[in-house]
Amino acid sequence: MKKLNRINTGLEKLNPIKVVQFGEGNFLRAFVDYAFQRLNKKVDFNAGVAIVQPLKKGMINMINDQDGLYTLFMNGIKKGEKIQDIELITNIVKAINPYTDFADYLALAKESELQFIVSNTTEAGIEFIESDTPDMQPPVSFPAKLTVLLYERFKYFDGEASKGLTIIPCELIDYNSETLKKYILQYCDLWELGSDFKTWLSDACTYHSTLVDRIVPGYPRAEIEEYNNKLDYQDNLIVAAEPFFLWAIEGGDALKQKLPFHKTNLNVKIVDDIRPFKMIKVRILNGAHTAMVPFSLLYGNKLVMETVNESFTGKFVNSVINEISTTLDMDKMEILAYTEEVMDRFKNPFIKHALADIALNSISKFKVRVLPSLLQYYNANKKLPTNLTFSLACLIQFYKGTWNNEELPVKDSPEVVEAFKNAWQLGTLDLVVAKVLSNTEFWGEDLTNVKGLSEVLIVALREIEANGIENGFVNYSKQF
Repeated sequence: MKKLNRINTGLEKLNPIKVVQFGEGNFLRAFVDYAFQRLNKKVDFNAGVAIVQPLKKGMINMINDQDGLYTLFMNGIKKGEKIQDIELITNIVKAINPYTDFADYLALAKESELQFIVSNTTEAGIEFIESDTPDMQPPVSFPAKLTVLLYERFKYFDGEASKGLTIIPCELIDYNSETLKKYILQYCDLWELGSDFKTWLSDACTYHSTLVDRIVPGYPRAEIEEYNNKLDYQDNLIVAAEPFFLWAIEGGDALKQKLPFHKTNLNVKIVDDIRPFKMIKVRILNGAHTAMVPFSLLYGNKLVMETVNESFTGKFVNSVINEISTTLDMDKMEILAYTEEVMDRFKNPFIKHALADIALNSISKFKVRVLPSLLQYYNANKKLPTNLTFSLACLIQFYKGTWNNEELPVKDSPEVVEAFKNAWQLGTLDLVVAKVLSNTEFWGEDLTNVKGLSEVLIVALREIEANGIENGFVNYSKQF
């Protein structure tokens, strides 16, 4: 089988570098690089990507060994049908390790057609390290590395405003662009790079916060032979991802002109405010995940896919999502389309998503992802949501730590585990519920103040302990 490179594939012509990408991992290659390839194909965007390895250890050598080429497999289910799309990604034209080739890294600043900076350096990547200096080759933090690159560009083009860059971070933190810009300006001050450069950073460069949404399992190690059998070349950088794709970017008409994704069929939304998109993702996708974990594990399931395909637990998950959906102040058709896609994603037979893996830190997750929906439903309807409340009862039962004489995969901080242990040792369900709901460290408020919640949870827990999850839920729901 032939080696994957540009000579063997006849792809020797390279696009000019318009994008510098910090990060070479599976997600960016299955998401951002795929997105720019869509632009290249649909609107002749003619954008090459130069990848920068943000850490000392990385995959740059492997990427260069294949001339930046790799295969993206998009595996999933849509409206009940299994689908698999295969695409050779061809727009990476250079991959640089700044720890070994710092001069090549700085040379990127001089690319005349460069327009965009994108990044995914993990949630910990956008940080300010005061010990970073401008003469380090390179500095440690990603914002410091980027500041050095921007300063080099500022100097090389004599502060020309048209050479400012569009900076689009994809790290999963709130206000990612605002935080990145703040740190860049801090380095500008700390390193005394001058007021003209600081003005250029603020006026010539633009910063755009994002929400990214795509499940990317990455290299399909367990099924690699099956994947390779579908290719006529040897690819050591295969990436597997789900078909679903959402990229919400804060920006106006100027950004839409620069990034004409509206001329493609890719789900990129350039909007004034990404918060509604974050809300729907956190509440529906993440919220349903968190709500189903204790319920489904207590029922006996192991996987997300198993949960949504089983008749009883699948119906429960649907009901949870319906209750959550009524609390969202968004277009109802858009919510419906998103929830249908979420259920397809949960049913994806190519992704083995273990419930035990999602169980980590379930209390803090429930507080952020599920509790707001429960409370908003209660405030709007003057009654508690049947399914979300039962999921909270299951959460309390789950944190008891054992079920049917078996250990449960409770994974949380020692303080949380100890607090639940102490609560369950109180003996009676009314004392257990009162202790848990009044713990403001868990919920940020005293939930015993929510009228009727304690009583409903006591009923639910009594039914769960006496009759199990399915019969317990049936009996519980008849009472409300």
